Amino acid sequence: MLFPGFPGVATAVGLFAVIWLIVYLRTKGQPVVFDPGGEHGEFGKRLLPMYLDITKFVLGLAAGSIVLLVGSLNFNHANVGSLKSFASPLFLVAMSIIYGTFFMILLTLNYEHHLHRPNDPGSYSRFKYTRNQSLGFGSLACFCISYLWLIAVATK
Repeated sequence: MLFPGFPGVATAVGLFAVIWLIVYLRTKGQPVVFDPGGEHGEFGKRLLPMYLDITKFVLGLAAGSIVLLVGSLNFNHANVGSLKSFASPLFLVAMSIIYGTFFMILLTLNYEHHLHRPNDPGSYSRFKYTRNQSLGFGSLACFCISYLWLIAVATK
């Protein structure tokens, strides 16, 4: 083991890779479209705000979890050594925040690019679609697994 949180980082990177592979294989041969029903601008009206709100909610929970856990362990000086046992799930929560932030940024940038080039079929490629899907679902998966991991470590 390279450092105490290495299993958490390896899990986050592995999850991202597996999710990307699954999304890539499931979308093979399918057209990638941004706007549902073919109406230009429809994604931005209905779906983009919903995706961003869900991601902001998960990021808020994840950031609050990090602050609460680290803060509560530091108040009890007898448990400072046990912070190492929480390192992997904390790294997983941190990776959830990183993936979620990149998801929001790249999804918005890709949609803006799509809006300015409505007739360009390559404005939203399969690579961008699978990357965005992987970042979004990777963020959610890291968050959920980190909580299960935190429960397992805390009740040990």
